[in-house]
Amino acid sequence: MSTLRTENISDGTNSTSTTNVVKGSAKAWVNFNGTGTVAIREAYNVGSITDNGTGNYTANFTTAMPDANYCVSATGINQTTLCPNAFATTSVTVVLRNISGVNLDLDYNSVAIFR
Repeated sequence: MSTLRTENISDGTNSTSTTNVVKGSAKAWVNFNGTGTVAIREAYNVGSITDNGTGNYTANFTTAMPDANYCVSATGINQTTLCPNAFATTSVTVVLRNISGVNLDLDYNSVAIFR
């Protein structure tokens, strides 16, 4: 395997430090339908979603994380919270709740993992 070492990356107009790319980019993300038959709309490094029950989903990584010390950002719609629940190197489980704390399924959900 070859290694390319550089301090900055540019597209000719915009430039950024390679640290921003290596440390600042999402290592995995997924946009999925959480109702009926759960389905991924778009994803990066997430190969499948497991439906664990009402409002409870596991995003399964295509390539495992080196450890479970990553940051999860998750969102649903309509005054809901999508809370990280279980961190693993091969997946993360999130639970979707409304403002009353009741689990629910919604059409639009997103999860992003940063490391």
